Formats: sequence, C-alpha cells, structure tokens
Amino acid sequence: QVQLVESGGGLVQAGGSLRLSCKVSGRTFSSYAMGWFRQAPGKERSFVASISWSGMRIYDSDSVKARFTISRDNAENTVYLQMNSLKPEDTAVYYCAVRQGAVSRFRREYDYWGQGTQVTVSS
Repeated sequence: QVQLVESGGGLVQAGGSLRLSCKVSGRTFSSYAMGWFRQAPGKERSFVASISWSGMRIYDSDSVKARFTISRDNAENTVYLQMNSLKPEDTAVYYCAVRQGAVSRFRREYDYWGQGTQVTVSS
C-alpha cells in the first residue's frame, strides 16, 4: 500500500507564492515518477508537472513552467511544487500522484493519489 500526503496549500494574494509538498510512504517502486495535477471547481483534473526519479521534468505549459518548479528529495520520498507569481486562475485543489517509470502527463497512467490540498488565490 502506498500513501501520499500533500501539504502546503492555503490562501494567498495574486502575485504571491506557495510551496506544496507531497510525502510518499509505504511500499514504493524501485524508481518512480511523481506528478502534480489540479482540479478547479467544475473542471476536470488536469496535469501541472511531473518529475522522474533522476530529475527529468515536464510541465503542462510554458506559462506554468515560467512560474512553477517541481522538485524532489528521493531520500525523503517527497516531491515539491514551488509556485510563484500565482494568479486567481491557479485556484484549485492540487493533487500529487505516483507512477512506476518515466514522467507522464496522463492522469490514467498514475497508480496512487493523495487526498489533495486546496490552493486559493485572491485577486
């Protein structure tokens, strides 16, 4: 069984920053990729960023890449999402997920999910 616990969400003004964390525990794969997704009210859960065991990164878009940074600490089984220059449209529940193997932007390819952490950006 694999557990993922996100933290670091909250309320922030536009232009502000937040750092999300996701701790993985339990039985894990020998090498795994991790991803961040988000779900805004009334919308489907969408890809934000993913990082491989070795540190390869992919992002949803140039806009996200310019403002967000995904990183990980393999010794701590933790992945981070540093979010800068936040906008009201970044408001969503943010989820982390884990999958065996390479990075992926496809929700269906992830095996385990956290419970989510709320990020609210006020204008």
